Amino acid sequence: MNASPIAGATMASPTEDVSPGACAKRAQILEGARRRFLAVGFEAASMETIAREAGVSKGTLYVYFPNKEALFVALVEESKRQTAEHLTPLDPAGAPEEVLTRYAVDLITRLLEPEHIALVRMVVGVADRIPAPAQSFFQAGPVAGARRIAGYFEQLVAAGRLDMPDVEAAAWQFLSLCTHPVMVRTLMAADREPTAEVIAAHARRSAAMVFAAYPLLNRGGAGQSGGRA
Repeated sequence: MNASPIAGATMASPTEDVSPGACAKRAQILEGARRRFLAVGFEAASMETIAREAGVSKGTLYVYFPNKEALFVALVEESKRQTAEHLTPLDPAGAPEEVLTRYAVDLITRLLEPEHIALVRMVVGVADRIPAPAQSFFQAGPVAGARRIAGYFEQLVAAGRLDMPDVEAAAWQFLSLCTHPVMVRTLMAADREPTAEVIAAHARRSAAMVFAAYPLLNRGGAGQSGGRA
């Protein structure tokens, strides 16, 4: 995959400069850090070489980020933000299996991009000594994703279209179903990157398994096919 530039800065703290110039400079630094980390890894990258890659002075770099760990955390958060932006919206008015399948295809495709796999390996590689990036990755990635899916399930339940007593547990089950098998194989270099057809089939099976366990209720709506009632 061709490296995708950092599109914008992550959410600022209450005291952070959010002027257009400051946001642009922060995005410039994150893009330089992204290139440097991917080129040499977290351990080998230094604030000096990151500043050089980003085209800023070390003094400017330290104005925005106090250390390499904080910069890496910001990069992780930005990566997760971009992933969320690329996902198909979970539309409660659509056919649930189709909506969830499209969402899963987008999610799996994004997570298997070589740049994301490299980021995951870096995060895991330093997690025992520097836990902040891993904690940020978990909160901005899986936790936020499960919350998003649980919210979708909750809307279906509230509309009387789904029988699901614990939407949070089901959201985590779906995430595990659609991402764990393919992510583990890719992270461990156990297989070639799956084709679009393989990803689509896996996403479809994952959605079908969720609605086999938690029945869709036929409300007679247009375009809706109920499961067990």
